[in-house]
Amino acid sequence: MNRTVRAAVTTLAVTGLALGLGACSEAQKDAAVDQVDKAVDETYEVTYEVTGKNVDTIEYHDGEGTAMEPKLKTVEKPTLPWKKTVTLRGIMPSAVMPVALDPAGTELTCKIIHKGEVIKEETAEGVASAGGCVAASPITE
Repeated sequence: MNRTVRAAVTTLAVTGLALGLGACSEAQKDAAVDQVDKAVDETYEVTYEVTGKNVDTIEYHDGEGTAMEPKLKTVEKPTLPWKKTVTLRGIMPSAVMPVALDPAGTELTCKIIHKGEVIKEETAEGVASAGGCVAASPITE
């Protein structure tokens, strides 16, 4: 019986240690991301452009949130062509995602422009979404 109790206690201790280290690693990762996000406080401006027809919504990063968890803004029933200039910070990626619920006759093109240069462009026809455009922060290059 003593051997059984010892095995159970050892198993619980090892399991607790493993779970504790896993949580610590996740907390350390989040802290590191926050530190990088604060340290790289440089801002940059991008312009999103969406053209086509039958677009129901456009979602995009507008600079709110953190680099690893940017918040999305949504425009319902946008008038096309659509254009929006935003200021992003640090390593936050730029992203714009047009969505069409009815793919019939849909034509979508999205662009991300930084300092007059197109850094990302995607086009799709007859699909529910162009998949959007996502570009890395020019600060990281």
